[in-house]
Amino acid sequence: MLSVHKAGLYSHDKGKIMFKKILIPTDGSPLSAQAANKGVCFARSIGAEVVALYVTQPFAATVGFDGMAAAYAITDEDYEKTANEQAQKHIQQVLDRAETAGVAASGKVVSNFNVADGIVQAAEENGCDLIFIGSHGRSGLSRLLLGSVTVKVLGLAKTATLVYRVKDTN
Repeated sequence: MLSVHKAGLYSHDKGKIMFKKILIPTDGSPLSAQAANKGVCFARSIGAEVVALYVTQPFAATVGFDGMAAAYAITDEDYEKTANEQAQKHIQQVLDRAETAGVAASGKVVSNFNVADGIVQAAEENGCDLIFIGSHGRSGLSRLLLGSVTVKVLGLAKTATLVYRVKDTN
């Protein structure tokens, strides 16, 4: 049984705070920002700290392995610089929200061919005991065609994972 107290989320059978460090991945989209905001609020309510995460993909993952890289007018270095700038911008938004809420927070950028793998590895490497991730709530064919990072994280993670169903405002 779990209960929420001012000092945090407690397990009655263990008598201690369950979640102390929460990983909140973001991709910078409005729906991801919505989930990140809820994650920060959740962290504040249980007295946890936050690690904001953005996973970039290596240049090779974006252009494929079909020899088409020469057709793109961007170098590996330009791509990496731009990707890192975007990542820092999106992480800063989560950090600003955490600061406003009075939640201790840090930011991480990792690169991985598979975003879900990057999230799971970052949770483990940063000692996070919860991944707070948003989901669009797609089902059926759209989920099959579009895939779902959240579903992949659920399948890979050994860390507890809380899925927040974001509200599409369209």
